[in-house]
Amino acid sequence: MTIFTDTFSSIASGYDVVLSDVWGVVHNGVAAFPEACEALTRFREGGGTVVLITNAPRPNGVVAAQVEHFGAPRSIYDAIVSSGDVTRDEIAKRPGQTILHVGPKRDLSIFEGLDVTFAPVESADYVICSGLFNEDTETPDDYQPLLEQMLARKLFMVCGNPDVVVERGEQLLYCAGAIADLYARLGGEVLYAGKPYAPIYDLALKLAEKARGKLADRKRVIAIGDSVRTDFKGASSYGIDCLFVTGGIHSAEFGGRDDPDPDAVERVLIAAGGKPRAIARKLKW
Repeated sequence: MTIFTDTFSSIASGYDVVLSDVWGVVHNGVAAFPEACEALTRFREGGGTVVLITNAPRPNGVVAAQVEHFGAPRSIYDAIVSSGDVTRDEIAKRPGQTILHVGPKRDLSIFEGLDVTFAPVESADYVICSGLFNEDTETPDDYQPLLEQMLARKLFMVCGNPDVVVERGEQLLYCAGAIADLYARLGGEVLYAGKPYAPIYDLALKLAEKARGKLADRKRVIAIGDSVRTDFKGASSYGIDCLFVTGGIHSAEFGGRDDPDPDAVERVLIAAGGKPRAIARKLKW
């Protein structure tokens, strides 16, 4: 049975490990949420382990610096795993191949320390998509001509951020997942390097095991997130519980950030394949 709750503490004793989303749960791309930071800190103080699990197309060290920049304390996590980490693993499997990078320059950290040669669409061996070149002014439809060129050459794409949209303050911006989805609909081959797919969860539990000194029982692992597509479906597919946060990217769909309609929330989640362990407006202890 799904529980609608105002506090994570009401269910926290049933878990040893939290896999927490970052953007939309810990911060909104502008500032950290103090109540979420307190909740994760208090869970750790009680003996729990927290791994931040994010579809950011950057290495975990860059994510850590960004989280700190937004005002989140180091006390909220034991480790971080990102879709950027999974993407780097995929690049390492393809030594000597040339890459077309689709995404902003700020994501170039994903390639640091790797033997990488960049190439244009006419000669690249495969594609790394980390986002839009300018998410403030572009939409996925602007990429149709480029995607058709890629398709004509049957280029394989690694999507470094499976999110379709993300919040920056009150604004929704397109992410790499929107471009990857369009490419897939056109017939292109895409590997999504992040939630909701298993490799990023495998990495997260390895980090949790390292932090705890023992293997985590999946029955005592809970994912926290605000995305149906990535957080909820990812947890469900991986066989772990989910605390679904309604005050993120789906808030308008649910009837508002502060007073969501429980029936609307359940309808969307059931249509997506099931029910989470619990539903909350925001992460709060």
